[in-house]
Amino acid sequence: MARTTRKPARSGGDRYWSARVTRASNALDLERGVFTKGSPREIARSLKRSAEKSRRRKSGSYRSAMSMLTFYLNRAGKNLGARQKARLQRAKDELHALYGRGEPQARKKTRSRRS
Repeated sequence: MARTTRKPARSGGDRYWSARVTRASNALDLERGVFTKGSPREIARSLKRSAEKSRRRKSGSYRSAMSMLTFYLNRAGKNLGARQKARLQRAKDELHALYGRGEPQARKKTRSRRS
């Protein structure tokens, strides 16, 4: 009978690969706690600052900032409350405004699962 060996416990506390990407992105050096800031404008300004300061990004600063915000929303979204998700969605609108990109695209309204 074959024995299975357990994988050694990970050091550093990164349970998911997405947590490591958010914490130590190769493209942006994010300010600590950027996604938990109080206002969407603060989140957007911090992302813009990080993207413009970075020299390792492969695309424009707007695209890098928006990419990181979208990545966080898509990966952490299932564990976020409705208020935090809404704040991060509004941060996308703020990024559009900060970069002078015109009106953001309309988003689909999602129905509540409560019945």
